[in-house]
This record gives sequence, structure tokens and C-alpha cells, in this order.
Amino acid sequence: MNAALPTAPARQATAAETAYQRLKAMILDNLLPPGSQRLEAELAVQLGLSRTPVREAMLRLQQDGLVTVTPRHGMRVQPISAADMRDIYDVLESLEPKAAELLARRGLDDAALRPLAEACDAMEAAIAAEDRPAWARADEAFHHGLATLCGNRRLSAMVMQVWDQSHRARMFTLAMRPLPARSTAEHRATLVAIRAGDADGAREVYRQHRQRGGAELIALIERSGLAWL
Repeated sequence: MNAALPTAPARQATAAETAYQRLKAMILDNLLPPGSQRLEAELAVQLGLSRTPVREAMLRLQQDGLVTVTPRHGMRVQPISAADMRDIYDVLESLEPKAAELLARRGLDDAALRPLAEACDAMEAAIAAEDRPAWARADEAFHHGLATLCGNRRLSAMVMQVWDQSHRARMFTLAMRPLPARSTAEHRATLVAIRAGDADGAREVYRQHRQRGGAELIALIERSGLAWL
């Protein structure tokens, strides 16, 4: 009898994690757009869950900086601001080039680097087909691979956390940007440097890529008025 007692908290934790992951995905993909307000009870019905795990998920999302939770008023999805994106890209411009440098120093073979090569191939195919959503998925796969393969777990975790925070803005502006052929070429150049073991080259190519991409995205946010959502 006593051995069965821990199962209820375990089920509750699973429900809370499910609510968190589903709500986070909806926010990052702009299915819950910036500025939108949702009541706890409304979200519980939408997710098919009870209100308690939804409440826990909302509080976690608030810790992530994605929403603001107000008692009896549910949660409001945080706006996308140029100032936030500047902060985020300052961090990415520091961390991701370091990840590229570390990965180049590891001297991994082509088999180990396959996730990056496949991401580059997919980006190039998406550019040829003018398929922006497919390009965005491949771009995300490259960044995830870069972070996970660099060999520094703490750096990887920090990159992925900040990457999540920038995902909304990238998806919101995807159709506004020029077809990202230049970005695709920069990813391929980074992979070439990594394969060659050129740590300094990989770091510098990726630093310039991050700097240029961040400036482009921030300019779009400022021109489009997203900062006021």
C-alpha cells in the first residue's frame, strides 16, 4: 500500500511537464502570439488538462521570460522587443562562435559531423525550393547540432536556452526577410572550417554570421512595429 503513494505526484509532474512543453511550443511558434492573454481555465480546456498543471506550467514560462502571470487574469505572452533581441544576440554572438571554435578543436570525423552536414544540405535544398519553413527547421537543426557537439555541456545548455528566447522573433520575421541564401552560405563556410580543424576560422565566420543576422532581425523588428505588440 505505502509503495503506491509516490505514483500520484509522478503523474502530476508528468502533466505539468506536458502542459509546459505544449504551451512553450505554442508561444515559440507564435500560435500564442505576443501580447495575447489567456486564462488558466481556458488553457486547461484547450490542453485537455486540469488547472493545476497548467498553473505550474505558466509559472515556469514566467521564469523563462516568455509570459507574465497575473492572479485571476491568467498569463500574457511577452512582447517581442528590439531591446530584448539586442541582449539575446549579444549573448549568442559570444557563445555560439565559441561553440564553433571548440567543435573545430575536437577534430571529429565526417560521421560525427553528419547532423551539421545534413542541416546545411537541407538549408540549401530549401533555398532552391524557396521553402522558408523548411529552411527555418534546417537552420534550427544546425544550431542545435553545433551546441550539442561542441563538447561543453554548460555552454550547450546556455546556447539552447537563449536560442529558445530568440525563436519567436525569427519565426515572426521569417516571411519579411530576404530569402536567406547568405546565411546558408555562412553555415556551410562554418562547417568547412570545422572539418578542417580551423578553430580561429570557424569562430570568426560564425561571429560575423551572428552579428549580421542579429542586426538584420533587429532592424526588421524596429521597422515592423513588433516591439509594440
